[in-house]
Amino acid sequence: MGDGAVRSVRADARRNIEKLVQSAADVFRERGLNAPLEAIAQRAGVSTGTIYHRFGSREALIDAVVPDYAEDQLDEAAAGAEACADPWDGFALYVERVCELQASNLALNDVISRNHPGTAKLAEVCRRSQEQARRIAERAQADGALRADFAVEDLLFVFWSNAMLIRFTAETAPDAWRRSLAFTLDGLRTGAAHELPTAALTPAQVEQVMAGRGRAAI
Repeated sequence: MGDGAVRSVRADARRNIEKLVQSAADVFRERGLNAPLEAIAQRAGVSTGTIYHRFGSREALIDAVVPDYAEDQLDEAAAGAEACADPWDGFALYVERVCELQASNLALNDVISRNHPGTAKLAEVCRRSQEQARRIAERAQADGALRADFAVEDLLFVFWSNAMLIRFTAETAPDAWRRSLAFTLDGLRTGAAHELPTAALTPAQVEQVMAGRGRAAI
């Protein structure tokens, strides 16, 4: 094979990878991270085997496609919250913005609700995002606006509930999650809070729950 033919093959391979990455980003956004790989391959105009040949697994494809834009979007949400002069407004803005990301992009819905077992890069993005959320919540608690018994792990309940609500109401009432979130935020403000019947999950318990969700999804 001559040099020209080799360069042509390499160029074709690069184009296939580029088409796969773009197609995966589009399909994951529309259908979530559990979207059929066949749908991604069909949109890219390649065989499903090409995905495994180039990336090795669904998890590797997700880690090649999703973490960068997930990190950008979550960083933007955190930056907007931290820029708010009022700590409660910053906390509420952060939670609302993250829920908006869930509603607008089903890949991010899965990322935020931690439905992505086996994706190392994406797991690191989520760990970093959780630390951002912790700072935002602690700022609101220090101001006396966010109830003192709230833990950042409690946000997972908010985002898990929102994830399911979005999936079930997307076609008939796409803004229904906003009403649910308004009730939730009212319940988190200091003032009319009642004592909670149980403690927040510990970080270790969160990891156990997420591992169980991954097994249940298989």
